[in-house]
Amino acid sequence: MFAVIKTGGKQYRVAADDVLKIEKLAGEAGDIVQLGEVLACGEGDKVTIGAPFVDGATVAVEIVEQGRAKTVIAFKKRRRQNSRRKRGHRQFLTTVRISEILTDGAKPSKAAAKKEAKAEAGESKAAKKPRAKADKEAAAPADGE
Repeated sequence: MFAVIKTGGKQYRVAADDVLKIEKLAGEAGDIVQLGEVLACGEGDKVTIGAPFVDGATVAVEIVEQGRAKTVIAFKKRRRQNSRRKRGHRQFLTTVRISEILTDGAKPSKAAAKKEAKAEAGESKAAKKPRAKADKEAAAPADGE
C-alpha cells in the first residue's frame, strides 16, 4: 500500500517502512506522530484520491532523529562595486520511518504498544522509588534516640 502525503510544503509518495528526511516535526527520537494530510492512498488499481485530502486517512511515522541539512551558501557579488555578501543556511530536518498507512480513522498499533511500554516502565520506576525511600527511613535512627 502507498500514500501521497503533504508535509512541510512538499509532497512525498511513501510506503510502509520507508525512511525519508522531511521538514522539522515536533518530537523526540522514538516518538510516533500521525500525519493527517494524505492526498491519495491505495494499492494497485484501487487508488483513492482526496479532494483535497482523503477522509479518515492518516500516516503514522516514527521519528528516527532530528538533525540539520548540509550548509547552503548564498554568495552575492556586485562587480566593480566592492560589494559582496556571503551567508550560510542549514535547514532543520527530521528523519522519519513510515510505520503504517491507516485508513477509515484507524489508530496506529505501534503507537499504542509504545505508549503501553512507556506506561509500564513509568509504573515500575514509580514503584521502586517509594520502596527505596522507605528503606532509607528505616535505616536512619529516630530523632529522639
